[in-house]
Amino acid sequence: MKNTVKFTAAYSGGKDSTFAIYKAVSMGLEPQSLLMTYNKDKERTWFHGIDRGMIVRLAESLKIPIKLIPTSGNEYEANFEKTLLEERRKGADVCVFGDIDIQAHLDWNEERCNNTGLKPFLPLWQQAREQVVYDFIDSGFITYITVIDTEKMDGSHIGKPLTRELVSQLKSEGIDVCGENGEYHTFVCDGPLFNRPIQLDTGTASFDGRYVRIKIA
Repeated sequence: MKNTVKFTAAYSGGKDSTFAIYKAVSMGLEPQSLLMTYNKDKERTWFHGIDRGMIVRLAESLKIPIKLIPTSGNEYEANFEKTLLEERRKGADVCVFGDIDIQAHLDWNEERCNNTGLKPFLPLWQQAREQVVYDFIDSGFITYITVIDTEKMDGSHIGKPLTRELVSQLKSEGIDVCGENGEYHTFVCDGPLFNRPIQLDTGTASFDGRYVRIKIA
């Protein structure tokens, strides 16, 4: 009889997916792999912009295999499902997601899993956004703001560590503290899941007219 529940996880390198993985491990689930969608044209992960060298360092520190899903925008769902099927054949029972409360995200996750025979598991689902951020920080994770949509928040916060003090400041500025609406993205460098810290240069940022970014390489 199979006693251990194995999981794969949708992993971005950011706070919510990392925290969801941590929650799953804390509940006794066994990580089989982490899945990162990779923009073939830009040679970086979608949304967070992590390059291959950094992905290798993440896998080494986390001691969990990271599987890249190379895809363009119109192949995204099909390639994601193909990889989920492969992970199910290798023994995965569930796929972990870090979404909190956006119904469209839940619907997408459930459809991908329903099509591939896996069960979706969202450890953060329906928790208060502010509490999720504070719990994440209090768990000991070290993370930095690496992408900001300047149409939604002040770009001067780029490169800052995500602390309780910064969360309070974002709240006072009327910003969603979880960044769930795309205000900002993060990169987690250290914490309970990591065997050693990941070095990140936060001193240089680029601006494309809307988004300000730290290069994650």
